[in-house]
Amino acid sequence: MFKGARIGLCSNMSCCSVDFTPTIYHFLNQKTLRLTHLFAPEHGLNAALQDQVRSSDDIYARAGVSIKSLYDKTYRPKLRMLKDLDMIVIDLQDIGTRYYTFVWTALVMIEQAAQYKKKVFVLDRPNPLNGTSTEGPVLEPDFKSFVGLHPIPVRHGMTIGELCTLMNDELRLGAELEIVPMSGWRRKYYFPDTELFWSAPSPNMPSFHTALVYPGMCLLEGTNISEGRGTTRPFTLFGAPWIESLDLVRALRKKDIPGTAFRPLSFQPTFHKYRGTMCGGAEILVTKRNQFKPTFTGLEIIRTIKHMYGKHFRWLDPPYEYETEKMPFDILIGNPWVREGITRHQTITKLQDRWHTPLQRFIRKRKKYLLYN
Repeated sequence: MFKGARIGLCSNMSCCSVDFTPTIYHFLNQKTLRLTHLFAPEHGLNAALQDQVRSSDDIYARAGVSIKSLYDKTYRPKLRMLKDLDMIVIDLQDIGTRYYTFVWTALVMIEQAAQYKKKVFVLDRPNPLNGTSTEGPVLEPDFKSFVGLHPIPVRHGMTIGELCTLMNDELRLGAELEIVPMSGWRRKYYFPDTELFWSAPSPNMPSFHTALVYPGMCLLEGTNISEGRGTTRPFTLFGAPWIESLDLVRALRKKDIPGTAFRPLSFQPTFHKYRGTMCGGAEILVTKRNQFKPTFTGLEIIRTIKHMYGKHFRWLDPPYEYETEKMPFDILIGNPWVREGITRHQTITKLQDRWHTPLQRFIRKRKKYLLYN
């Protein structure tokens, strides 16, 4: 089937085989097919660019392969690029959170491939946050953006292959889609249970622990609280120049948030929010990952800081991720009512009750798309 085929590969250098050879090199270094196009997701082919930084199109000098960035205002390949391909292969490491853009890159590739009736293979990879736990609001249709193009919850508990199958079906794309399944993965596995080595899919996702807290801590991007970008521990450190570290940690400890501990500290980002300025804040530690609810925790952190430092705290205005009208926090969480509820001092438990029913509907719907036990 592959012999002599002209292939378009959507991947980056973090996607490796068990001997740590990037998938891209496997396709370049054999003679049964022709790799003619490389499609790069956010953070570029080398997984080295910071968030919301565009990478340029290029030619891979060593092999004469065209490189197309899929992170721009349209975030999709031009149809003429697919016309001369025989098939498309997608190999991307998702991290189990709706805001992470790789699954949306996969979706738009599948949409475009369907128009030219090109077969698509998705090389499945583990959801590092396990395949059972789900959490957070389901995206509302009016809040679609490149951090959410389909109504799924913040933490979806599916692999990228399962999600692609669900969306191909629900959106009636009609793509000829084949998932190349993993061997040995179980739904209950967190990434450390796989005994694989972590290969950072983007600069600010350096470890499994980062991925574990990301469903909650990424929400800080919609506020003027630093989420730790510009430090060596993005998403695990958080704070601002106007926060007193010990006071904040005392307040968070009183809430007794399941599966968490907080350490008071100060940090000085080298870029991004508060570049070069000392920030007071904390480090989030996960003590019991089976009890830890990252989205709930991230929202509780935001609510606590807003309550303590209301004169300084603010929700950021657009633009964000090519969205120029809606609030960044709203397109991340997928609705306006969570932000409005926090502003009105509603508890996160009450907000959680509101997202419970749509989340349960999603859990029932996803069952027929699950590929693993």
